[in-house]
Amino acid sequence: MKKYEAYLIDLDGTMYRGKSPIPEAKSFIEELKAQGIPFMFVTNNSSRTPEDTQIKLKQFGIESEVHQIMTASLATASYLIEEKPDATAYVIGEKGLTTALEDKGVQLVEDHPDYVVVGIDRHNTYKKIRQACLHVQNGAKLIATNPDIKVPTEKGMVPGNGAFVNLIENVTGMTPEIIGKPTGHMLQIALEQLGVEPEDAIMVGDNYLTDIQAGIRAEMDTLHVHTGVTSKDELMQYAVQPTYSIETLADWVF
Repeated sequence: MKKYEAYLIDLDGTMYRGKSPIPEAKSFIEELKAQGIPFMFVTNNSSRTPEDTQIKLKQFGIESEVHQIMTASLATASYLIEEKPDATAYVIGEKGLTTALEDKGVQLVEDHPDYVVVGIDRHNTYKKIRQACLHVQNGAKLIATNPDIKVPTEKGMVPGNGAFVNLIENVTGMTPEIIGKPTGHMLQIALEQLGVEPEDAIMVGDNYLTDIQAGIRAEMDTLHVHTGVTSKDELMQYAVQPTYSIETLADWVF
C-alpha cells in the first residue's frame, strides 16, 4: 500500500453510524496522529457546524480540531460568495447551513432569492418544498449541499438530502448544482488547506456514489470501507473500482 501524505475522511458510515460509533474509527485516527499524518474530515452532512461535529466526534473518543472539519455547508457558502458576492438565498436547511451562509455574508431571504439552497432539514415541510419549487421556476438557481439519497444510522438507512433535492428537480425540471461529494468543490478546498496535491492524498469513505466518486473525480486514490452505505456486493457492480476496499478500518496498513 502506498504511503500517503494526507487523508480525507468521511464521517457518516466511516467514523460512526448515527448515534453509534464504528469501533475501529478511534484507533484509525489515533494512528494517523501517532505517525504525524495530516487529515481532514470531509462530510456531506450540512446540519451541523464544525464545532457541533467536533463535539460529536469527541463523544466517540475521537479528538479533532475545528479546522480539520470541512462540511458541505462551508463549501456551499464559499461557492455562493465566489460566484456572487452579494448573493441572496432561500434556504431549506438546519443550523450548520444557515450559520455557514450568514458567516460568509449570504443574505437569507423569503422572496426573490438569487439561489435556492437545499440541505438536510429534519423539520422539512410541504410548504418549504413548495416555496423552493416556485422560486426555482421564477429564476433562482438550485443549489444542493449534497446528493445523498440515504444516510446510515444506528437503526438503519433513512432519507438523505438528495431525496428532497430530487423532488424539487422533478417538479421544476431544473438540475441542481451539487457542492458536496461527489463533486470536487469540497475536496479541492480541503486539499488546499492541507497543502497537499491530489496524487499524494487518499479519500476514505463508505459510500461509492459520494465518497469514492469524489476521490476519483479529484484524481485521488480511494479507500472504500464496508461499514456504511455501499456493501461489498453493491460495490462490484461499478466499472471503476476504488483503489482499495476493506472490511473495516482495522484492516488498513499505514
